[in-house]
Amino acid sequence: MSDKKLDKKTQVTGILKALGLVFGDIGTSPIYTLTVIFILTGRTEQNVIGVLSLIFWTLILLVTVQYTWLAMSLGKRGEGGTVVLREILVPLLKSSRHAAFVTLLSFIGISLIVGDGVITPAISILSAVEGMLLIPGLEETAQGTLILIAGVIAIVLFSFQKKGTDKISGAFGPIVLVWFLSLAVSGVASIIQVPGVAKAINPWYAVRFFLDNGVAGFFVLSEVILCATGGEALYADMGHLGREPIVRAWSGVFVALVLNYFGQGAFILTHPEAKNVLFEMIFYQARFLYIPFLLLSIMATVIASQAMISGMFSIVYQGIATRILPMFKIDYTSTERQSQIYIGFVNWFLLIAVLFIMYEFRESSKLAAAYGLAVTGTMTLTGIMMTWIYSLRKKFVRAGISFFVMLVSATYLLSNTYKIPHGGYWSLIIAAIPFLIIMLYRTGQRKLYYALQPLPLDVFLLSYNQIYAQAPRIKGTALFFAKDAREMPPYVVHTMFKNNIIYEDNIIVSIVKREDPFGVTGFFKEELAPGLRTFEVQMGYMEVPDVEEILREAGVSEKTIFYGVEDIQATNIIWQLFSVIKKLTPNIVQFYKLPANKLHGVVTRVEM
Repeated sequence: MSDKKLDKKTQVTGILKALGLVFGDIGTSPIYTLTVIFILTGRTEQNVIGVLSLIFWTLILLVTVQYTWLAMSLGKRGEGGTVVLREILVPLLKSSRHAAFVTLLSFIGISLIVGDGVITPAISILSAVEGMLLIPGLEETAQGTLILIAGVIAIVLFSFQKKGTDKISGAFGPIVLVWFLSLAVSGVASIIQVPGVAKAINPWYAVRFFLDNGVAGFFVLSEVILCATGGEALYADMGHLGREPIVRAWSGVFVALVLNYFGQGAFILTHPEAKNVLFEMIFYQARFLYIPFLLLSIMATVIASQAMISGMFSIVYQGIATRILPMFKIDYTSTERQSQIYIGFVNWFLLIAVLFIMYEFRESSKLAAAYGLAVTGTMTLTGIMMTWIYSLRKKFVRAGISFFVMLVSATYLLSNTYKIPHGGYWSLIIAAIPFLIIMLYRTGQRKLYYALQPLPLDVFLLSYNQIYAQAPRIKGTALFFAKDAREMPPYVVHTMFKNNIIYEDNIIVSIVKREDPFGVTGFFKEELAPGLRTFEVQMGYMEVPDVEEILREAGVSEKTIFYGVEDIQATNIIWQLFSVIKKLTPNIVQFYKLPANKLHGVVTRVEM
């Protein structure tokens, strides 16, 4: 096969994977977006054209310009997301106060994505299941039954995560491709009836919508943003697939979405009584295809939810690797792709939150009243950080465009504050949970570091050399884990000096995070003293390395592994919570899955 054919095949495969992994969320937005918007506003021709114009330009500015152009040109080794923007921006800043502010912004961004991520499966699956109401004989199905069906689908989806999605993810792309083709064809069929909707491409109609509707028109923006939910996934998932397949796929997805939205607008003009716009449009156009389309929509929403769950795992994985989140237990579900991971705590937290949100809101239209607040918050924070990066890099044209797009995002965020008393507070409450965990963990770790007072290496070596020369030594090799070999943690001091446990060969192992996202290397550094060596594992900030394998490759065959265990004593409720987090999450040696039969935990009591 020629190189050209191979290249084309690779491109097509990349585009199909992008469809399955990245575009599920934004691709299922047509199920509910226009339905929800026209609950708030009148169905006049001017309003319909104005709303379609707003949707068209929202997709252009907030998805095409902000994410596929500006954000996706910022990355580290092809990796994207809020954590990556922080990693790019902080080294460019001279002020530590500015660096702290950017770090806080990234924490808020991560938390908002989690808050929004909970609502994505709930609204997507529930809105698709509600399409059953148009099937003859099922019109009177109770809302409780629909919630139960949606809940069962969610439970099955989340229960499947531990087995891994690698085997079925290959089918995601073709299913989503059929979904987008269906959206495009149904849209064109309606546009033929009312071709005048095409004039919505002119931004003047969006402006006129505000002039005609005033403050009410401004609050309609809070529902218009639903067309762009999932846009942030284009950047966050860049590391899985690379920039090119996502950008190429978006050009086709954009056309399919615009055709469908315009088609729905045309359908509203000819059927102003329509309630569930997309499903009623399909039912009207091709009744015999309605049930297959309904099943396709449910599959598409499950795929959208799967992409969100995988995205949540990736975000938490980034948080663990950059040491802003506790070391939750990670399982790898694929031998081929390290990005295919499972984090039990995250999975079950999301499932409980999704089921609660479904039960709390009961209807997809009510869920839409809470959806979008976190998305616009994330988009605004991304805009701020991008503008800052481009300004510091003296790319002023891009900085100016980024600033303009950030103002647009901020306008959407402002309009979404209207949702806070109508259920939007739930996305903030859910987002507050990871934010508080991050802040508590970071602050607690810092306080713990100062409480434990590591011993400077030169002071440590004075005592070590004496004891190593005089005390009886145990045969074999012992490993000790330390963040930095220049500062010895108290448990090493206690083990060697107070308990007189000295091996013939003592190796201090430190794991160091690099500024680039990928790559792992392990090597011996200088010998510190007789019988005392240091071994350093350098890893990209997106890596969780196999430490045991790295040590084996370096020829290390240890007899025992020592590690520190903090016994935290606290009367303050905040530090008691921190103590619970520390007890529930694995420590460094458990996290890196070192052999349990060689582990010896050395307890140090800490008063906080």
